[in-house]
Amino acid sequence: MLANWKLKEVVLMSLLAVVFGIIYLVFLHVGNIWSSLIGPIAYEWIFGVWFLVSIVAMAIIRKPGAAVIPEVMAAAIEVLLGNAVGPRLILTGLVQGLGAEAAFAITRYRRFDMPVLILAGVLASVFSFGYGYLLGGFSALSPWYVLLMLGIRILSGAVIAGYGGGLLVNGLYATGSLRGYAIARQKRDVRV
Repeated sequence: MLANWKLKEVVLMSLLAVVFGIIYLVFLHVGNIWSSLIGPIAYEWIFGVWFLVSIVAMAIIRKPGAAVIPEVMAAAIEVLLGNAVGPRLILTGLVQGLGAEAAFAITRYRRFDMPVLILAGVLASVFSFGYGYLLGGFSALSPWYVLLMLGIRILSGAVIAGYGGGLLVNGLYATGSLRGYAIARQKRDVRV
């Protein structure tokens, strides 16, 4: 999968995975504090944070695997930094990354505009919620509560991961630091 990747793309993806792995662990603690106040639904409001690296990396690198690989790497880093879930979290990262990757695969890796980034956040939400439903005991909750959780997670994935990730990438692009990446080539080609 990484055979046609440039070294700088692998390095950037790895750097993003480290940064977001740290952010993910910080937001786990934020979620823990908030859930002690309002219950397990608290995590759903911020769940989009945990999909960000897949959307940011893909929007910059624009190659198959650029969503799923950094999400798995970020999850592994989060585990190494002390997430109590342990190695099972790496599988969670895989599921989330596959959800985001699916949005780009649907477009055959040709579209990276805001609607596709938002779709990536939505699909990461749906994939992760399905996985969480199977392992998290959601079936013990009332159906209306589960649907509310799903709706909030989808909204979080769309707004925080999709839209927020798009804004973050556009901000990074505006600095000129992404000139050597696929995002810059495509934006340059669009202007010509």
